[in-house]
Order: sequence, then C-alpha cells, then structure tokens
Amino acid sequence: MGLDKLFSKLAGRKVIAHSIAAFEDSPQVEEIILVAREDRIPAMREMVAAEHFEKVRQIIPGGAERHLSVWNGLCAVNAKADYIAIHDGARPLTTPRLIRKCLKLAKEHGAACCASPIPDTIKRASEEQMVSESVERSGVWAMQTPQIFSSGLILQAYAAVMAKNEPVTDEVSAVQRMGKKIALLRNDDWNFKITFPKDLEMAEHVLAVAKKKPREKPDGLSL
Repeated sequence: MGLDKLFSKLAGRKVIAHSIAAFEDSPQVEEIILVAREDRIPAMREMVAAEHFEKVRQIIPGGAERHLSVWNGLCAVNAKADYIAIHDGARPLTTPRLIRKCLKLAKEHGAACCASPIPDTIKRASEEQMVSESVERSGVWAMQTPQIFSSGLILQAYAAVMAKNEPVTDEVSAVQRMGKKIALLRNDDWNFKITFPKDLEMAEHVLAVAKKKPREKPDGLSL
C-alpha cells in the first residue's frame, strides 16, 4: 500500500474503525482486544476514544509475525470467555450479521470460519511468473475472518504452535494441526482484505451501496 492501510480513510473513518465497529455493534460480543504495532498503540487509543468504542478493553503490542500477535491477544482474553473471534483489522466490510452467523456455526461445531469458494481458474506459476501447472479449483475456498472458536480449543491449538515454534498463517491452520474439523460459513457478501490501493476504492463503493439498504435489527442470540 505504501502507507498504513489500517489508518487509511474509508467512507469518512479509518479502515480499522470500520472493522471494530462490526464487533462493537454485535450483541454477542462482550469485549474487544486490539493487537497493534507498539508504535501505533497511541494512535489506536486516540482512534478508540474518538469513535467512542465501549467494548475495547485492551490495546496490546503484537509480535514480529502473525501467530505471535494472535498469541498475545489470546493471552489477554478474559478467562470466562466461551468463544473467541479473531479478525483481520484490514477487513472493514465485516458485519454484525456475518459475526452472528459465524458464531452460531462455531457453537455447533466448536470452530467456524467465514470463507468463499474460489470461482476463477487457478494456475501455479514459477518465480518468473510463467504458468507451470493447473490447480483443480473444485473444493478450493478462500479463507476470511472472523474465525471463531471455543476458547479452550483455540488456546490449546496456539499453545501447541508456540511450543513447537511452528508459524501458521491463520487460526484454522492451528486447529487443523490438532486433527480438529472446522466448519466453513459460505459468505457471498463483500469481505475482502484491504491490500492494494484499488481495494479502498472498491470498499468505498460497497459501503455506499450498503448505506442505502435498510439497517438490520440485532437479534437476541448471545454468548
């Protein structure tokens, strides 16, 4: 991106603020823990105060790699929590509805992840960006967040990751290593990660369209 994408402006507020707001507005969520670069923590605190987020309980420093940041966050979670949702701050299009549906699936199976089937033809390429082979796309899904787990399961999975010092790229991978199954919640709504400048333009359009739709009423499902 060439800049801090989490603090990029999107529809009048910061990208990270949109991500937090989805959880702030979810009746099922009791607390939010932000994991950030240490030098960004003051800016995070300022943003939380400006947005009046009441569920953000802690803002803690992350690690050099994703799995270390997730571990720091897990260690800070209230011990009474039954379920833990882990979310990429750079996915600002997540909604309370999506969180609720993913939680419901996690309650049924112990672990659930938002995902979407990959519709494009997939090719593997060499370092020179020359096509080397085709990849069968049947059954291939793109993982998203939130990824929601029973607290005991995800804590056990990450304790094993830390003990073996084996990095994982997402939480599903950590749970998979334990031989556990993870249910996929098919999500056909927009939920992409802000990675390239063009993603901000697309997200602006998505939010503009969503703003014109009737606002969903929260239901009574809770943890």
